Amino acid sequence: MKTKIVSIRTTLLVASLLAAVAGAGMAADVKENWEKHCQKCHGADGKGQTKMGRQSGVKDYTDPKVQEELKDENAVKIIKEGIVEKDKKKMDPYNDKLTDEEIKALIAYIRAFKK
Repeated sequence: MKTKIVSIRTTLLVASLLAAVAGAGMAADVKENWEKHCQKCHGADGKGQTKMGRQSGVKDYTDPKVQEELKDENAVKIIKEGIVEKDKKKMDPYNDKLTDEEIKALIAYIRAFKK
């Protein structure tokens, strides 16, 4: 019986460590994707106070009201399809550059900017 308990504890410990390592890898990936694809307009802090962000009129993701109005389904659509207004591209589409999992991770990253 004692061997079984040790085995279960060891299995749980290994599973926890693997989850932590996988989570750390995912966090690095989402941050890297933010820096590569989003930061030039939305800023490192999500406030959108970059030259390109101000020109495009991006929203401040630290604003609770903006966060409340941003629905996940709409955010997925925007990231995948981009934004074009009055025949002017305001945001590139990333459907061919990001997986669905990466897009979901970016949305979670955006949510973390909320004050």
